[in-house]
Amino acid sequence: MKGLGELERTVMELLWARPEAATARDVSRALADDRDLAHTTVMTVLDRLAKKGFLRRERDGRAWLYRPTTSREDYVTELMLGALDLTGDRDAALAHFARSVSGDEAAVLRQALAALESPG
Repeated sequence: MKGLGELERTVMELLWARPEAATARDVSRALADDRDLAHTTVMTVLDRLAKKGFLRRERDGRAWLYRPTTSREDYVTELMLGALDLTGDRDAALAHFARSVSGDEAAVLRQALAALESPG
């Protein structure tokens, strides 16, 4: 999966946090407090994200509605798997990762692994 630039990531975070689809105007308004962006810039970013496959868009009258094609967790998983692919030794990278997580995070990993191993 392709990476995201800083503004693309900001837009995706906004859309991941919304339960419903958003128009370019919705995104522009939501970003207005933190950034001084032209509406055309927001439209360009949304179009680029749709072309990269991060967003699905559908017509709603004269406007486009945008919604993420995948969850934030799925995206982060793809990033982590991509990072593992960059290592020469996946096992060593995984072991190092496991040693660097907190106790609570290790418990979550143990639970996930146990769920994979248990039948049904």
